[in-house]
Amino acid sequence: MSDQKHAPTSRAKPPPAGEEEAGAVLKLGEFQDVDTLTLSEASLVINALMAKRKKDRKDRNETDALNQTLDYLDAFARFKAKENVEAVERLLSTHKELSKFERAQIGSLCCDTADECKTLIPSLADKISDEDLGELLDELEKLL
Repeated sequence: MSDQKHAPTSRAKPPPAGEEEAGAVLKLGEFQDVDTLTLSEASLVINALMAKRKKDRKDRNETDALNQTLDYLDAFARFKAKENVEAVERLLSTHKELSKFERAQIGSLCCDTADECKTLIPSLADKISDEDLGELLDELEKLL
């Protein structure tokens, strides 16, 4: 056996799977700082990819899971026009005090009131005032 010491690994060990939580404190594990899409953005991305594949006449191996995902996004993506989806992203990205996850949730849920939004996204409680959140929600509503 060798007594050589090995150099530390370049990245920290991720927390065990299943310990993620989007409660009063966000615990998203390895997804903590990952770019997050709203449902509307995800719909745009997947539909654009599908259109490109169709245009290129590539094998469109559409699975049931993909079709179910598209159905879900068609039903729940609130912003349909590309210009509006981009405007929502620009508006949300101005709120640097919010995490990427929180911004995506706000853009997907489209709550009516600040209270409703903070109930559904508890981590917002101490990050943004009800007045500022209400103004943000009003601006989002104009884009619907």
